[in-house]
Amino acid sequence: MSFPERNWWLLLVRGSAALLFGVAAFAWPGLTVAVLVLIFGAYVLIDGILGIVDSIRYRDRLDRWWLWLLDGVLGVAVGAMMLFMPGISVFVLLMFIAGWAIAGGFLRIIAAIQLRREIEGEWLLGLGGVLSILFGGLLIAMPGAGLVSLVWLIGIWALVFGGLFIMLAFRLRTLGEDRPAPADTK
Repeated sequence: MSFPERNWWLLLVRGSAALLFGVAAFAWPGLTVAVLVLIFGAYVLIDGILGIVDSIRYRDRLDRWWLWLLDGVLGVAVGAMMLFMPGISVFVLLMFIAGWAIAGGFLRIIAAIQLRREIEGEWLLGLGGVLSILFGGLLIAMPGAGLVSLVWLIGIWALVFGGLFIMLAFRLRTLGEDRPAPADTK
């Protein structure tokens, strides 16, 4: 079983966290900006930490492990800013989120291209990257949108992104179960 297949559960955790955040965004659309900042900041921080841990833990098995590390560091930086500076203006917050989504999207597309030699279904990671870039672009194009619209836009992105990560996680799990264990070459 290869590295991505053995660690399918990490993508499941990340996708589940995104889904939970997306459901919360729809369940309570009247959230204040401060609460939204804290919830989204916590999600981005946790996602970044998991990305860093994963990249460092498996750096010897990944050709471009630094892409995963960079994605994780970016998430930690944006998440920490959102948690420790909650009084930040909505516009600046939107630009932080947009920048994180766009940069992370490009990194995920690059990672998907690199993983195409190792797994099937890497297009899900690439599609997640494209959706992240589109999400960031929409935030930049519509900074004056109402709070409820913003919450729903973020919720839609989180649900779709989380769903794609969960689909990829189960695809990797299935691949790992279908492949025979490597023969012992002693």
